[in-house]
Amino acid sequence: MNIYVRNRIWSDQYLPQIQRIVGAHLLHNAPDVLDWHEATDLLMFGAKDMRIAARVRRPGYAERFPNHFTVRTEVPNGGETELSKIVNGYADWMFYGHADPCGGLDRWWILDLRAFRAALIRQATNGQTIRYGDRKNDDGTAFRWFDITSFPKEPPLVVASSS
Repeated sequence: MNIYVRNRIWSDQYLPQIQRIVGAHLLHNAPDVLDWHEATDLLMFGAKDMRIAARVRRPGYAERFPNHFTVRTEVPNGGETELSKIVNGYADWMFYGHADPCGGLDRWWILDLRAFRAALIRQATNGQTIRYGDRKNDDGTAFRWFDITSFPKEPPLVVASSS
């Protein structure tokens, strides 16, 4: 079984929990005027077609890197990476969570990838500093870590978090 399939099977076990968490942040009560005139009780936040990337780290990383999230920058087969896809405008939000040893999710964030892209542009054009670094794994993959606390306050990167 290749690395992608093994990792995908492991991470997919968390999708029901991720759906419950993210779903709670997508639906909001509709204003009374919409209820009165258009039979609308709930509105979906932001968009009709919202695309959400999901990443779950294995247990132990939340304590070691409490304010970091990672995005894959290299894969052994040379395919397009998560960072490239995100920079190219794919996905609106990212759910980034840490697994706990009991099969649940420990610390997590919902990140606005539009704010992420905006911060990268600002860093490239005016030198605004985002703390990040690159790491290689033994399996031929590589990733870039980003420190959430180094992102600008506006637009906000973090939509919601477990803390």
